[in-house]
Amino acid sequence: MAIIEINNLTKEFGSLTALDCVALKLEKGQIVGLLGPNGSGKTTLIKILNGLLTPTAGNVTIDGMAPGVETKKIVAYLPDRNALPDYMTTDKLIGLYEDFFTDFNRAKAEQMIDDLGIDRNQVLKKMSKGTKEKLQLCLVMAREAEVYLLDEPIGGVDPATRDYILRTIISNYNQDAVVLISTHLIADIESVLDDVVFIKEGRVVLHKTAEEIREEKGESVDQLFREVFRC
Repeated sequence: MAIIEINNLTKEFGSLTALDCVALKLEKGQIVGLLGPNGSGKTTLIKILNGLLTPTAGNVTIDGMAPGVETKKIVAYLPDRNALPDYMTTDKLIGLYEDFFTDFNRAKAEQMIDDLGIDRNQVLKKMSKGTKEKLQLCLVMAREAEVYLLDEPIGGVDPATRDYILRTIISNYNQDAVVLISTHLIADIESVLDDVVFIKEGRVVLHKTAEEIREEKGESVDQLFREVFRC
């Protein structure tokens, strides 16, 4: 049974149609790439799944529930920009997540944060943009969630840190969960993907496993992406 079900989902902002009749089902136990250029609707879709936006038409369910208070208990969300209180230290932020989420694993968070050399006593506003992004990812991935929604998790960090982040995602997510990674940096994440969704101008134009793409097309996900989204 699919844990995420999206049926005829449309989202309009005035005269702009950000999502157009999107239909999608995602199963547990896989890492899914939500792939498309900037402005294709990726962030809008993730925000609807997280309950931050409401659809214009159609519907979304997570584990049979509409996005809301109950789904937030099983969904770990990484936004595409920092959403943490910038006056708090790393340790205070760990405590904040521990208070808010019953599935938060403090020991796992501390291990990831120490691995990255993030100062536990430094306040967020004094950190670099890359360090903020790493810290936010550590806090999200320390949850034992059923759904992980990661919006551009590797967009603002250097290549070496990207490798660490991908290893962190692979080794720390709940194996019975689904991880949805939104990005346009295909080559960097292709090796971890089980399932691939291409989204273009608000429409899903392809949904296949990464292995099917390689076998049927005889090319990598990155190569196919470049063909589909060629300017």
